[in-house]
Amino acid sequence: MAVAFFYLFSTIIIASAFMVIVARNPVHSVLFLILAFVNGAGLFLLAGAEFLAMILIIVYVGAVAVLFLFVVMMLDVDFAELKQGFQKYLPVGAAVGIVVLAELGFVALGWQSAPSAHDAAAAPIVAGITNTAALGRVLYTKYFVFFQASALVLLTAMIGAIVLTLRHRPSIKRQNIAEQNARTRQNVIDIKKVPSRAGI
Repeated sequence: MAVAFFYLFSTIIIASAFMVIVARNPVHSVLFLILAFVNGAGLFLLAGAEFLAMILIIVYVGAVAVLFLFVVMMLDVDFAELKQGFQKYLPVGAAVGIVVLAELGFVALGWQSAPSAHDAAAAPIVAGITNTAALGRVLYTKYFVFFQASALVLLTAMIGAIVLTLRHRPSIKRQNIAEQNARTRQNVIDIKKVPSRAGI
């Protein structure tokens, strides 16, 4: 049964990844990307890594992919205009792609496992503790400083993204607390005497 689910999840992941690339509508691409993430989480569950599966669902599907979907749907981007310069940048893109493929080939050919990897894989798993709890112990003890440093970097990136995308539009009414506190009866209320049966 596990082998059948493995081939099912793998087939759907490959098909979804292909559809992310070839789909003409960016919204459809994001939906196929979410489908690939969900099936990747299923593969992690089959491997016994439930923490990575939940992270894939919560972080990538619940935050990154949905945020990208909202950005694509809310921003009125003219994709036909963006595709007009495709032919002009095709040689540069092809050259960059060839360089990346060559680098990946060198990495794949020169890859070898560390001498201590075999001993670490053969080490017995601690009984009575899940891999989520074991990972938490490692993160908050041995790698605590690096974990907090990465959180600080992500916080800085989030603040920077907010500052860069913040735009003050003159057509939008915004609240001014100082102006509201300085209001008086004389500059707010205009009392007029309306004659009887004259209307307003």
